[in-house]
Amino acid sequence: MADSTAPRPTVLVTGAGGRTGHIVYNKLKERSEQFVARGLVRTEESKQKIGGADDVYIADIRDADRLAPAVQGADALIILTSAVPKMKPGFDPSKGGRPEFYYEDGMYPEQVDWIGQKNQIDAAKAAGVKHIVLVGSMGGTNPNHPLNSLGNGNILVWKRKAEQYLADSGVLYTIIRPGGLQDKDGGVRELIVGKDDELLQTDTKSIPRADVAEVCVQALQYEEAKFKAFDLASKPEGVGTPTKDFRALFAQITARF
Repeated sequence: MADSTAPRPTVLVTGAGGRTGHIVYNKLKERSEQFVARGLVRTEESKQKIGGADDVYIADIRDADRLAPAVQGADALIILTSAVPKMKPGFDPSKGGRPEFYYEDGMYPEQVDWIGQKNQIDAAKAAGVKHIVLVGSMGGTNPNHPLNSLGNGNILVWKRKAEQYLADSGVLYTIIRPGGLQDKDGGVRELIVGKDDELLQTDTKSIPRADVAEVCVQALQYEEAKFKAFDLASKPEGVGTPTKDFRALFAQITARF
């Protein structure tokens, strides 16, 4: 592990106002002996929601010129920004059928998950950031995945394009593609890594956000996580042994993309 006399790395988490990003930001703050935390959010409202500290920067990731101050002096970047589909009003579950979704104007996956993530990667590279952890999603190998049809956003297509851009950037990277995200306790499940969406064909294809957040932070600490890309899911609580050895988890991964 890190030499205790070495300076603590400064880690910027983007999407820090989101559900998973907020957990990562809090984990970094809690480990202040190991990390100097920074967050990036889009609005003053989001900044206040996560505590309003001076280490939270406000910028729109779609505006490349605004990102420089947040990444300046950062050693690592954890990207947790994502477009979010909204449900059209008027859906009545009692009538059956499926709700319809839309993206707000200017907030489509192409703008947020592709352009916004490309901007972050470019800004980080220009600032000399040494390691980028990108959280994408499982399902990217299938262009016909149902998530792509939500709001006609092709979200997994654009996420994967950003993943490929990072893998080609020359910056040290870790690409994490979690399954379905759950708002459940972390640290109590056995985590599973996979590749090429193979886990989607199994019963274990979801994971608590808190466990994804923990993997993001752990990925900064081990050689075994560098230049790796992997799918991530968990066994149900009570099945298997809760994952504590992250070096061993990362060592199972051989895929670079």
